[in-house]
Amino acid sequence: MNIPIKTLHCFLRLVEIGNFTRAAEQLYLTQPTLSKMIQRLEETLDQQLLIRSNQKVELTQAGQIFHASASQIIGQWHRMEQDLANLSGLKSGHLRLGVCPMMSTLTIDLLTKFRQTYPGVELHMQEYGGFGCEQALLADSLDIAFTALPVTNSEQLSASPLQGYPLKVCLPNEHPLTVKDRISWQDLAQYPFILYNEDFSLAKLFARLTKEAGVTLNIAFRSGQWDFLGAMVEEGMGVAILPEPICNKLDKSRLVFRPMEKDLFWQIGLIWRNNLPLTPAAEALLTLSRHRS
Repeated sequence: MNIPIKTLHCFLRLVEIGNFTRAAEQLYLTQPTLSKMIQRLEETLDQQLLIRSNQKVELTQAGQIFHASASQIIGQWHRMEQDLANLSGLKSGHLRLGVCPMMSTLTIDLLTKFRQTYPGVELHMQEYGGFGCEQALLADSLDIAFTALPVTNSEQLSASPLQGYPLKVCLPNEHPLTVKDRISWQDLAQYPFILYNEDFSLAKLFARLTKEAGVTLNIAFRSGQWDFLGAMVEEGMGVAILPEPICNKLDKSRLVFRPMEKDLFWQIGLIWRNNLPLTPAAEALLTLSRHRS
């Protein structure tokens, strides 16, 4: 059996995107070329890997098994390439970096310094929620990731804290809770709540804290975009809890921010798999972050 690395890469990209046309565009292939490549792969394995429809592709049981193995093979291939490239110093290579959407602007200074220090290293950035970053690391499709701490998979992932920021309740100007100096979970339960997508670390943190408080939030909307969360609060569609750097970007003439009864903090950091060695580029980013903190 001889399956080219390129075929594995294209298969994984197709599954991630879920559509032949869009995947072909991102892979700089024609759609028929990608279709024939996957068809040849299935013929080689004598297994149907994908369920095809007009809307999306889904993995069969055989596809799930193959996908897991292909992810590991591509991850190992990537690590080998980076180790070889590093033999003469970190002059080239690729860094597969995960970033949570809300913290992208907070990482710019570090990433700018990294690019200046290692101009030959190409950054491949993928946006995920916190839990999505963890899953991508465990699948070996990322080298390292920025996310909120603590992580869910603490036994499999290592973390290096970077910076902590207060979390504030975000309220419309005329909201009844603006008369309070501090807000409790019981207060928030009385009003529609605008929450992050389920794969965000903060969503999991709030779920744990409300359970401990014996409170059920009235979740009205979910989003992964901080500006959309803020806009919904401005329009009176609910209340939200946002990190202070995000609050500072919103319209203070239309919003009021209050701390929680018990102070909450958004701790961001870098995470990576603890049972795999860091690639040279990931190690360089981690070292740079520690020197700057």
